Amino acid sequence: MPRSRNTQGAIFMSMAMAGFASSDALSKSVISYMNAGEIMFIRGLFTSVLVYFIARYLGALRSWRVILKPIIILRVICEMLAAVTYITALGMMPIANASAILQSLPLVVTFGAALFFREPVGWRRWSAILVGLIGVMIIIRPGPEGFTPAALLCVGSVLATAGRDLATRSIDPEIPSLMVTVVTAMSVAFFGALLIPALGGWQPVSTTSLSHLVLASALVLIGYQSVIVAMRTGEVSFVAPFRYTSLIFSAFLGYIFFAEVPDSWTVTGAAVVIASGLYTFYREAKRHVPPLAQESEPRSPV
Repeated sequence: MPRSRNTQGAIFMSMAMAGFASSDALSKSVISYMNAGEIMFIRGLFTSVLVYFIARYLGALRSWRVILKPIIILRVICEMLAAVTYITALGMMPIANASAILQSLPLVVTFGAALFFREPVGWRRWSAILVGLIGVMIIIRPGPEGFTPAALLCVGSVLATAGRDLATRSIDPEIPSLMVTVVTAMSVAFFGALLIPALGGWQPVSTTSLSHLVLASALVLIGYQSVIVAMRTGEVSFVAPFRYTSLIFSAFLGYIFFAEVPDSWTVTGAAVVIASGLYTFYREAKRHVPPLAQESEPRSPV
């Protein structure tokens, strides 16, 4: 796979992180007024409508029987679990802390890519990703006080999101990315609706809260599409570390909207994580041997 495709994947992954971080901030702003299921339902409903008409306009819709494909079902289940665990955690901890825990995701994804796809991962990239994980540990400072219910929910979200990303890589390239997004968004909305009674029932939605969720749904759409294109364009083990950029977006949004000021440990850990990501990009630029993922180059996501 030429370096340019990995670079494209990295750009799309960064775009996805900006979209998700902004959507998370908007969701956090309303979680005091409604439960996670209601947020998932409203946000997912608007996202579904938006992406459906976009997919229809671009001719990306396919037979709904695609939902019955095992790999699509697996991706949808992972997405639903990732959404409910992370949104719940956002209501219990600062957005930057939640994002920091989520930064362990590249290590999990890289391990999965090496295990299931036999992608080549050299010791330098393994080292860079492990250094990034150390940076995350600096941020959350694990200990008796670190393993809170919110932190455990974030860990669950990491595992579910890793499963989603690995499943995305295995989806038939003939299925347009927008079709995958339509199925995912509708499924998340449906799952959210099922959770509403169990999480306290429907709560009144103000105009302000609704506007936040409408904007969040548009940003989720950007995130969905960007992460799908990223995972289907670049080599998983290279693209995944660019999730670290969400640290920057989350810390900025937390400061602007929730007056959450990162402490010195968080800043230090973030610097380590960002440095590891930059080193990974540098090592990719120095590589001359095309990776095995070159076989996937004919893929052209919508």
